[in-house]
Amino acid sequence: MAQDGNSGTDIAAADSSSTGHGTEHAVGTAVVARDAVQNPGFPPHRARVTDLDPKKEKNAERTVYTLFYLSIVGSVLAIAAYMAFPIIPEDIGSVRMNNLMIGLGLALALLAIGIGAVHWGKALMHDQEGIDMRHPVRGSEDTRARAVEIFDEANRESGFGRRSLIRNSLIGALIAFPLPAIVLFRGLAPENENPVDLLKHTMWEAGDKLARDPSGLPIKASDVTIGSVFHVIPEKLASVGHSEGYLEEKAKAIVLLMRLKPEDLVEDEDKKDWSYDGIVAYSKVCTHVGCPVALYEQQTHHLLCPCHQSQFDVTNHCAVIFGPAARPLPQLPIAIDDEGYLIAQSDFREPVGPSFWERH
Repeated sequence: MAQDGNSGTDIAAADSSSTGHGTEHAVGTAVVARDAVQNPGFPPHRARVTDLDPKKEKNAERTVYTLFYLSIVGSVLAIAAYMAFPIIPEDIGSVRMNNLMIGLGLALALLAIGIGAVHWGKALMHDQEGIDMRHPVRGSEDTRARAVEIFDEANRESGFGRRSLIRNSLIGALIAFPLPAIVLFRGLAPENENPVDLLKHTMWEAGDKLARDPSGLPIKASDVTIGSVFHVIPEKLASVGHSEGYLEEKAKAIVLLMRLKPEDLVEDEDKKDWSYDGIVAYSKVCTHVGCPVALYEQQTHHLLCPCHQSQFDVTNHCAVIFGPAARPLPQLPIAIDDEGYLIAQSDFREPVGPSFWERH
């Protein structure tokens, strides 16, 4: 007879005699079938060849640590390939060879460590089936002590502490495997130049006109109405065209231009001349991870980065008011020339982009 798991009382089909409808059960009143299938339990344990033959067990152990050592070799080969097969500009063959050799090394490293771990589990680790009862609340002290015992049992059953060659080779493979990725990160930076120095400066120079992106038309102060927003680049950048390095320079120099009521601006004494009649210009590159800050809320004067929701207060030097960004957006000092066009007073006075570069 079944039991209620909460109260421990027996549960059976409803008794038709209590309903007054004859001897047959009413449809849908049976709670638990009396002839339910019984739990057959676990099947008999089948011993593996490594359980029966010590020689087979030793061979399996050799296979596992050999695979882990092969993983280390693959990681080293990937690093060596990065150095031995450099990418040569304008040579597509060098790109293919570089990718092929690095890929082969990484594939060997990952495949060997994966196959080794699977073979270790199937051939050498304890393979008895068991049931781990799950508890919705914190266990008792006895249960917690038993958990520690289970970890000790797992260590004995897996042989992690006893099989030193397997353990050490696995640790070595896990240490070596990330190394190619660390080396490959160097390829993301300029080869013969200091990336920190490159990011400290942009194309902006004193006297450069602020131009619309992407047309390159210069902007007059009279064109900028209160509440409007302009995506701005240096005028000379538009004349360069889409030549080599254009996107890199644009990514650093891109600016958002906005006009507020002058009385709404809260400006530091040393930065009051960086704006013109309520017109301010700030880097469009978020100081979190470099996403484009391109959403302007006219009523609150807030800029929003759509990637990770950092918000900046335009009225207060684009100070961070929400989100993961660590510092305000850099401000571009601007002025007006004799013809009424907006111009830059200088380059940014601090590095643009993620805060990492500011620390260097």
